[in-house]
Parts: sequence; C-alpha cells; structure tokens
Amino acid sequence: MSSVTTSSSSAVRRRAALSDPGYQAFVILRTGFTVAPILFGLDKFANLLVDWPAYLAPWIDDIVPGSAQTAMYVVGVIEIVAGIAVALAPRFGGWLVAGWLAGIIVNLLTVPGYYDIALRDFGLLLGAVALARLAQKHHAERV
Repeated sequence: MSSVTTSSSSAVRRRAALSDPGYQAFVILRTGFTVAPILFGLDKFANLLVDWPAYLAPWIDDIVPGSAQTAMYVVGVIEIVAGIAVALAPRFGGWLVAGWLAGIIVNLLTVPGYYDIALRDFGLLLGAVALARLAQKHHAERV
C-alpha cells in the first residue's frame, strides 16, 4: 500500500516540477546545451554546416600541431564531451560549456570579421551560466 502512495506522491511532485516555469527553463536549457554541442561537434568532422577551420584564429593555428582541420577534430571531440556532460551532470556541464564558449569568444575576437559571432556566443555563454545555476537550484531541491 505504501508503494502506491509513494509513487502517486512522486507523480504529483514530478507534475508540480514540470509546471514550474523555472524548472521548464532548466529543461529547455539542458536540452539545448546537450544537443547543440553534440551536433556542432559532430559537424567538425563533416563541415556540412560551415567551413569550421576558417573560424580558427591564425595565431591559434600556429601553436596547435597539425592543420586547422585537425584542430577542428579536437574541438569536435571536446564539444561532444561537453554536450554529454550537460546531459549527465548539468551543474558541471553548464560551467564547462560556458568556459568553452569563453575560449571560442577569445578566438573569434582575434579574427577580424567575426565579432557578430563572438557577440552571439557571449549570449550563449550567459545561457550556459544560467543553466549551471538552475541545475544547482534544482539539484539542491531534489536532495
């Protein structure tokens, strides 16, 4: 009998959480910051969306071994890992994505003509920080 009560109270709590706008924002950000890095990371291997090596600052290309495309392969792996980290541990993954975006912004600010993309990525960085903070809040509520 207690298992019926436990599962029905659990369902009520889950339903209440899903109706909370703050939790909805958390779920939206978690989904977006899981899917986008994984998709963009995978595209670093195919260059279907854009010619990714063109976004690498020449000074970074000079210090990393291999070609710009080889660097993009490494970037792709890091982005895939970051997306998986958001899916599994958003309190950590959100900060990981925010830090990664900060590095991308520094790279883009040193390449003339990509300032608009750097500004967009700053907005994404703020979203990743918001995700990490919301994840902290919702984790504490669960515990």
